[in-house]
Amino acid sequence: MAFRSDLDTLTLSVLQTEALHGYEIAKRINAKGEAAFHAKEGQLYPILHRLENEGVIQADWIPQEGKPARKVYRLTETGKGELEKLTEAWRKFAQAVESLLTPPKKMMRLASVSQ
Repeated sequence: MAFRSDLDTLTLSVLQTEALHGYEIAKRINAKGEAAFHAKEGQLYPILHRLENEGVIQADWIPQEGKPARKVYRLTETGKGELEKLTEAWRKFAQAVESLLTPPKKMMRLASVSQ
């Protein structure tokens, strides 16, 4: 199983509740990710453009008073379906990794008996 990009999944998950501009998307990913992962704007914008071209997200220019318009991204219906698929794939991946990291109970009992 290969993930096209974990950042795709993180980006879509942040957008599932509301439309956001790129900087805010990166900020929220980084706030939730703490030290485990970090989204740089230089990584994020190519992903946003690709996801938009694929029809997974839609971008709209929102006018701001006294400032330039801001490009805001939101999930499309296709994007919601894609997020469900990616989330399920991630859960299966995480379970498989967890099963490899956790020794079987029989092996744990044998290890404790031999000590």
